[in-house]
Amino acid sequence: MKNVTLRQLHSILAIRRTGKISTAAEQIGLTGPAVTLQLQQLEDQTGVSLFDRGRSGLRPTTAGEAALRAAQDIEVRLRQLFEEIEMISEANAGQLRIGAVSTAKYFAPTLMAVFRDLHPRVNISLTVGNRGAVIEALRDYDVDIALMGRPPRDFSVRAQVFGDHPLVIIAPPGHPLATRDNISKDDLLTETFLVREVGSGTRSSLDIFMSDVPGWIERRHAEMTSNETIKQAVMAGIGIAFISAHTIAMELELGRLVILDVIGMPIRRQWYSVSRSDRSMSPAMASFNQFLVEQAARHLPFIRTIYSET
Repeated sequence: MKNVTLRQLHSILAIRRTGKISTAAEQIGLTGPAVTLQLQQLEDQTGVSLFDRGRSGLRPTTAGEAALRAAQDIEVRLRQLFEEIEMISEANAGQLRIGAVSTAKYFAPTLMAVFRDLHPRVNISLTVGNRGAVIEALRDYDVDIALMGRPPRDFSVRAQVFGDHPLVIIAPPGHPLATRDNISKDDLLTETFLVREVGSGTRSSLDIFMSDVPGWIERRHAEMTSNETIKQAVMAGIGIAFISAHTIAMELELGRLVILDVIGMPIRRQWYSVSRSDRSMSPAMASFNQFLVEQAARHLPFIRTIYSET
């Protein structure tokens, strides 16, 4: 094991990402035979197979997963080292990979733009996905910081609040409930609900809010996998929806959607900046977290009908 090389570790990480020798080789700038050789040498040194070969590609064995975790740890630490050296030699530099749940895409680019103006030498990138995809990216060290409404609980993370996250029920302007005050949960039971997929943050918050309504969980809903689709469906009159207020600022201003006056609404959650607790904070990560705490709230979409009540 003394002769394990960084090239071997880079090779197995690329194989895990792609499942194929040829594609892995393209990713890391080697030939297919060279990647095959790196894998064979590492398997000879460990004395075990690191990948199972099948028709669908290469899949890590149990030993392979252990080797991949070690390779990830080494890759993360080397990246931190280079960032720290760069920060020492050139202020406000480094690399920062942000992951954002799909609801956060309505403000994450603005946050990135403001932060980049303050730290122009930080190379910042953004990946947007559903909650499950962002958590997996954080788990696999593919993002440095994740912006989400509910931190994961199945691995150790640091979670820092950076702003309020109001959740509301919306309808088209001509809906019978649009002009009513103090709408009860019972008043909503005859409505068709358009909801996000099971496991999403907004879906979980809705289920918690309606948990005291008999039969709510078993009730059939129109499930959709994006906020944009839900908004379009509501505007088309297909139903009402429970959604993040930060996703509807434009539609409210244009009069294409209204927020229903439901008792107990808006539900106020928080936005979190989440990072793995088993890795040290790079200077770029620390700067971004400080920026979020000090400035992010003022750059979140402002919903006049909500904040005028407080």
